[in-house]
Amino acid sequence: MPAPYLLHPQLNLLSNITQFSPMFYLTGFPELETIEHWIFIPFFFMYLMAISGNCFILIIIKTNPRLHTPMYYLLSLLALTDLGLSVSTLPTTMGIFWFKSHSIYFEACQIQMFCIHSFSFMESAVLLVMSFDRFVAICHPLRYTVIITGQRVVRAGLIVILRGPVTLLPIVLLLKAFPYCGPLVLSHSFCLHQEVIHFACVDTTFNNLYGLTLVVFTVMLDLVLIALSYGFILHTVAGLASQEEQLRAFQTCTSHLCAVLVFFVPMMGLSLVHRFGKHAPPAVHLLMANVYLFVPPMLNPIIYSIKTKEIRRAIIKLLGLRKINAKSWG
Repeated sequence: MPAPYLLHPQLNLLSNITQFSPMFYLTGFPELETIEHWIFIPFFFMYLMAISGNCFILIIIKTNPRLHTPMYYLLSLLALTDLGLSVSTLPTTMGIFWFKSHSIYFEACQIQMFCIHSFSFMESAVLLVMSFDRFVAICHPLRYTVIITGQRVVRAGLIVILRGPVTLLPIVLLLKAFPYCGPLVLSHSFCLHQEVIHFACVDTTFNNLYGLTLVVFTVMLDLVLIALSYGFILHTVAGLASQEEQLRAFQTCTSHLCAVLVFFVPMMGLSLVHRFGKHAPPAVHLLMANVYLFVPPMLNPIIYSIKTKEIRRAIIKLLGLRKINAKSWG
C-alpha cells in the first residue's frame, strides 16, 4: 500500500482485527481531504440527478397509460436497477462526506458488494433484453406485437431480477469463511468483490475463477449478444430504400445505444484497471470506479428524456399541467 494510507491513525486498529470480525477502511478521496467539501458538491448533484431522474421516469410511465407497453416496461426496469445502484453506494459515500466515517464492518461490506454487483448484472441483462426489443421492432416490425408481449416481458424481467443475486450468492457468502490479513484499506468509498478478495490470507482460486467465469458468461456474453443484435439492426437499416427511412429507423435505437455505451465502457475500463493496472495511481482506480457506478444512473434518465419522443411529450404535458394549476391558484 502507498505510504499515505499506512500513516492513517485508524489503520493500527484495522490491522489487529481478527478474521472473525474483520473491519475494512474505506479510503474515500486520498490526498484530497482538504477539499472534500468541494468534492461533495458534484457527488451530491449526481445522486440527486440519479435518484430524482429515475423516480421521475417511473412516475411518468406509471401515470401515462399510453406508455404501458413492453418497451416502457423495460425502461421502468432499467430505471429501477439504476435506483438500486445509486442507493447501494449512497450510505458509505455520503457517510464519508457527512460524518467522516471510513470504517465499515465486514457484514455491511458484504451486503453492499452483493447489492452493487447484483444491480450491475441486472442492468446488463436489462440492456440485453432492450436490444432484443429493438431488434424485433426494426427487423420484424409486423411480428413485433406477437413476439414482444406483456407476459414475455414479465418473464424476462423475473430472469433479469434473479440472475444476478442467484449467481453472485455463492462467492459473496464464501468471503465470510476467509481470514483477512494486514491493514484492510479499500481503494474506494464502497466495497467491491474484486478488491476485498485481495486481502484474504488463503487460496482464493475458486472465487477468482468463479468470478471470472461469471463475468464472461453474463456481462461479456450480454455485450456480445447486444453487438450481434445491432449487427442485424444495421444490416436491416442499410437495406431500407431511402436515407430518410434509414435515419428514422435507427433513431429508435439511439437512446438504447447511448445507455449501452454509458454502462459498458466504464465497466470494461474498471475491469481492465483491476486486472492489469495494479501499479496504476490510486486516483485512476478511484476515477474509473466512480464513473462506472455514478455516471450511468445519472445519465440514463437524461438520455431517455431527450431522445425518446413519448417521454419528452409526457414531460411537456406534465409541466404544462403544472403551469395551468399555478395560474388557476394565482
